[in-house]
Amino acid sequence: MASKIPQLMAKPSRPIFVAATRQHVGKTSVSLALCAGLQKRFDKVGFLKPVGQQHLTVHSPSLNEEVRVDKDVKLIKQHFKLDHLDYAWMSPVIIPQGYTRDYVDGLVSKNAQMESIHTAFNLQNEASDVMLLEGTGHIGVGSCVNANNAQVAAMTGSDMVLVANGGLGSAYDDLSLNYNLCQANNVRVAGVVINKVKPDKYEQTKKYMSALLKNNWGVPLLGCVPDKPFLGCPALADLERLFNTKLLAGEQLRMRHYNVTEINLVTTSLGRFLENLRVKPTRTMYVTHVTRNDIILGFLGEYQRKMAEGAEFEAALVLCGRKPRYDLFPELKDMIKSLNAPVLHVSKSTYKAMEMIQFFTPKLNIDDTSRVGQAIDHYEPFIDFDTLLRRTTARSASSFDLPDDMSVGKKKRW
Repeated sequence: MASKIPQLMAKPSRPIFVAATRQHVGKTSVSLALCAGLQKRFDKVGFLKPVGQQHLTVHSPSLNEEVRVDKDVKLIKQHFKLDHLDYAWMSPVIIPQGYTRDYVDGLVSKNAQMESIHTAFNLQNEASDVMLLEGTGHIGVGSCVNANNAQVAAMTGSDMVLVANGGLGSAYDDLSLNYNLCQANNVRVAGVVINKVKPDKYEQTKKYMSALLKNNWGVPLLGCVPDKPFLGCPALADLERLFNTKLLAGEQLRMRHYNVTEINLVTTSLGRFLENLRVKPTRTMYVTHVTRNDIILGFLGEYQRKMAEGAEFEAALVLCGRKPRYDLFPELKDMIKSLNAPVLHVSKSTYKAMEMIQFFTPKLNIDDTSRVGQAIDHYEPFIDFDTLLRRTTARSASSFDLPDDMSVGKKKRW
């Protein structure tokens, strides 16, 4: 592990604000990697999610009461053990359903809203050596309540790190829209991270995207991250949330992941299904209608046989059919529970369930420690922290290749 910079070192003059160009581009994965890298270089990393949407309730020690925070706040705070921070000041503005209407109707004050962000930022900044902020969605999210990512970054004096999905033309087009909004709000873009790059296009993407960013904007490519399919594989717990249901049994397997590109819809005979169970990869997800009692019994029989042999059997079964019209016989439910087999019943047609699973993008959460850890391990090595920290400490607001002696803290060890 890299040695930490002594507290006497000047902290970056500008906080680091991470925002995406659109949904599902890996913004939280980049934030996790940045927090991991910064924590190796500074004693206390501050984290703020100024404007959040999907939230949960946690306990605030300083207020001694329950507070609402964005789900990413809990993930970052708990995973990195940011004990110097209080939940009360990590997620100042939450935008639930109906918030925009209240804002337009004058029930939510713009000044009070921005003051909450300002107060939370100051408290976190004073307690930390470096600040990391994570935006919500693309740069324009929050515009209808005058609190989009660029506006908040400007208010907090942050430099922006833009995250886009791999490729050249479409990625640059997305970046351009978001970059221009940063420019309109006088927010300096510290750099860009291109994510989910196809391995066979990696060198090409890195070369030409670097040239585009440098030649057109004077902005460096901070990271070019190759795609890792596992990070997009949902766990059974993700499917529970997707379908708003619970496993009938096998709760200890909730964090087992499945590659949904290899999901199998079972419409064949029992004999063919049993053959598939024995020749396909053991970790396969099967989807069938809840009325296929033969398939259910076949799955449970094979599960029991493998368990008795002590052999590996990691298949899962998703049963489809709208309740209460279609439901399992009580005897089958008892068998599933007695075997503790991973079986999920979703109140959707098989076609709809397959569609939802295949187009589903799972989000990182604190319970899925395996995927969180792999995301950090995968992303962190591809991010150029030296350039990022030089850019965010530079006195000049525009230079691309600023000499080291123009940086704050000349004894830097980054």
